[in-house]
Amino acid sequence: MSGSPVTAAAAAAGAIRLPAVHLVLSDAGCEPLIARYGRMQTLEAARALLAELRAMLLAAREGGDVAAATPAPDTSIPALLTMLSARLQEQNASPLRPVFNLTGTVLHTNLGRALLPDAAVQAVVDSMRWPMNLEWDIDTGKRGDRDNLIEELLLELTGAEAATIVNNNAAAVLLMLNTVALNQEVIVSRGELVEIGGAFRIPDVMTRAGAVLREVGATNRTHLKDYDQATGPNTALMMKVHTSNYAITGFTKSIELDELAPLAKQHNIPLAVDLGSGTLVDLEQYGLPHETTVRETIEGGADLVTFSGDKLLGGPQCGIIVGRKDLIAQIKKNPLKRALRVGKLTLAALEPVLALYRAPDLLPERLTTLKLLTRPAADMRAQAQAILPLLQAALGAGYTVTDDAMTSQIGSGALPVDQLPSHGLVIRPAAAGRISNALGVLEQRLRALPLPVIGRVAQDALWLDLRCLQDYQQQRFIDQLALLPA
Repeated sequence: MSGSPVTAAAAAAGAIRLPAVHLVLSDAGCEPLIARYGRMQTLEAARALLAELRAMLLAAREGGDVAAATPAPDTSIPALLTMLSARLQEQNASPLRPVFNLTGTVLHTNLGRALLPDAAVQAVVDSMRWPMNLEWDIDTGKRGDRDNLIEELLLELTGAEAATIVNNNAAAVLLMLNTVALNQEVIVSRGELVEIGGAFRIPDVMTRAGAVLREVGATNRTHLKDYDQATGPNTALMMKVHTSNYAITGFTKSIELDELAPLAKQHNIPLAVDLGSGTLVDLEQYGLPHETTVRETIEGGADLVTFSGDKLLGGPQCGIIVGRKDLIAQIKKNPLKRALRVGKLTLAALEPVLALYRAPDLLPERLTTLKLLTRPAADMRAQAQAILPLLQAALGAGYTVTDDAMTSQIGSGALPVDQLPSHGLVIRPAAAGRISNALGVLEQRLRALPLPVIGRVAQDALWLDLRCLQDYQQQRFIDQLALLPA
């Protein structure tokens, strides 16, 4: 036999029939893929696909009789293009995806909190397509301050003297403490040393901000004299933290703002209040539980107030600081302010949301968060009754679906003990035994839909609270039920 020696692997490889990569890319069926994903990415994906198929065919050949029972894959160019298209689609799919929030928690931290109203969405789109006067004063033709874009509205709505904005409320607290209380003491009640999601604690924020925590009182009871006795020459700030994600009940006492503000003024020490969620209107007028407003906090004597933009306010993620003009000016001069500032997309979304508050009587129609929080249970009941037979047919005899009353919650640290009457669908396994496994399988199937459905498992059932299933979303929910085989 003439020529170079042929190894066993090379001989085996020679027996594998796969088209060359250039033949795949030159096929007319590949043109749409190249047009969409680019030639280089398509080429790399095709090479990887062919390499995987070659390795699989070699392994099947070496597997003998066992592998022979497995049908060989179709390696024609049309079949390869189908596989290549699926690979490229998966490769380019965004990990950030829309979902159906049927958990019953309106402001769900893990699902992005507040949904923006249409006016804010359009403003963000415009800001992405056009240069904007982010830090340019059109009247003077000189450099401006990005905070000026929203400060006037914030002062109008809160009654504060000045305002500034950063990327979230934790950043607002960090920046405030680092500015006002660097290397000095901040007095806080032990009952207000909260931990929010992700083990993010007020004491840790203070440490990172360079402030010295001075705890006063006990976990369940703090008196005015505790603040008074803790005040000394190294005290820079008194601070109240809204316990927005838990409630202490029983033998309790806490000092309200109207008691603490005169004491802080007596000692000539600024008083800061971290409202956490923060609302700009009295929610009781919409049939919701009362939550102290930012204006009430300013009028109650707070010198600085921090709160979130993406919770009860119903806007984009950001942290807002309002209060005394001299203190806000100090905060804005802190070098950390530049590191924590927001960009044009956040400001573009926030301004139209704040503008909606000028017409509080129209808020339930225009502000998405408030619209969801005040949605009548009767609307959700009618929605459940319309969806129920379609969902039951899609699930088959393995599950039973009923429509039931349930309770929603506001979420994201807002009014933690208050429940909202709601309505939705409850899914239970038809057969007794192995309930948790059946519910786990169903949960996974719902999450695997093109638009994942996120519910909650409780009391041996999967609950789909329809409070957050808006009218324009309902048909898309129904349409994909056909992809949920029984």
